[in-house]
Amino acid sequence: MSIDFQKIRELLGAIAQTDITEFSLKGEAFELTVKKGQSPGVPMASLPVPITTPAPTPLTAPAPVVDTPPPAVDPKWVDITSPMVGTFYRAPAPTEPPFVETGDRINNGQTVCIIEAMKLMNEIEAEINGQIMEILVQNGEPVEFGQPLMRINPS
Repeated sequence: MSIDFQKIRELLGAIAQTDITEFSLKGEAFELTVKKGQSPGVPMASLPVPITTPAPTPLTAPAPVVDTPPPAVDPKWVDITSPMVGTFYRAPAPTEPPFVETGDRINNGQTVCIIEAMKLMNEIEAEINGQIMEILVQNGEPVEFGQPLMRINPS
């Protein structure tokens, strides 16, 4: 029996969006156990509770906030989104060049980044041909399920 890692990724993403703290799945050739939450042996009562006090009111008027509009996003651009919760990496190793850069042309099935989840490195592949227009996440940043990672101008 082969293991469909895409289905496991979808399952982990779905579990991450729920209040489920423990999940087990057993098959003939494998067993998967997922536990999320606090580290074992750290009772909640032992964690310090921060006490915040309101900041003093300034005596002078604050400087006006100038909103700069975000850059325009072409409606035909397609987002590559994270299929799971994890850590985003642009390259296969710290000393190697990134999989893609802004402006690069990519092909369907080409690896564009890696998301590390539960000590597993998951290659994220493009699902369309096109050009990388924006990379929205910094290397080493945590990402959420469904979070846009890159924007592609399809061709």
